[in-house]
Amino acid sequence: MSGRYSGAFSRGVFNSFSVGVGYLPIGFSFGAAAVQSGLPETAALLISMLVYAGASQFLLISLVTAGAGLLTAVPTVLLMNARHLLYGPTLVSAIPEKHAKLGSPWLAFGLTDEVFATAMSRLPSVAPEHRDYWVLGLQVGAYIAWAGGTALGVVFVREVDHWPEAVRDGLGFVLPSLFLALLLETGLRRWWASILASVVVAAILCSFVATHHALALGILVGALSHGLVSRMARE
Repeated sequence: MSGRYSGAFSRGVFNSFSVGVGYLPIGFSFGAAAVQSGLPETAALLISMLVYAGASQFLLISLVTAGAGLLTAVPTVLLMNARHLLYGPTLVSAIPEKHAKLGSPWLAFGLTDEVFATAMSRLPSVAPEHRDYWVLGLQVGAYIAWAGGTALGVVFVREVDHWPEAVRDGLGFVLPSLFLALLLETGLRRWWASILASVVVAAILCSFVATHHALALGILVGALSHGLVSRMARE
């Protein structure tokens, strides 16, 4: 890697700090939960290093410990991560083809929700000829934080029960707080319509349907409202 690209890579690693701060405790939670569920420590580490699927990993250990076979667990995890099929083309379109030095496989593995959100908000400030190496640095930093957090969870799983209850309860709020931090980083004013629509719809539907259905429908309405506002602004 030449000096001009190593600088972009290093900047990407530095910009991954906001994602990594959230990934460390989430990865820790996964490592601890996996070992407590009966998975071997090596298996817990390998899942984070090879699957690297965030919330889907928690679903995976739930299915495995419940006795689900590979024919059930693998398609379920793949379906849960199908949204990444939309992330890829969107991210690639932000990297001009004439400046792309890395093939798609280099950028595909590390593309998570948080990496995608950070990349789409910061890429406009990165020079087009440096964007692919910057994205790679962003992904590497986030990956190290996730795998490192899992390793810490595996090592210190026996100490978790001795932690203050407030700290243990706080681990469950790390993922929502990470998404909130990323949202604040991109700027609330830009997304006010979709945020308001999502919150109102989800809050109302929670009284009538299961919470996870209300959240999914709220997200859908929020996305549609953002598209409508953007279209009206262009006209």
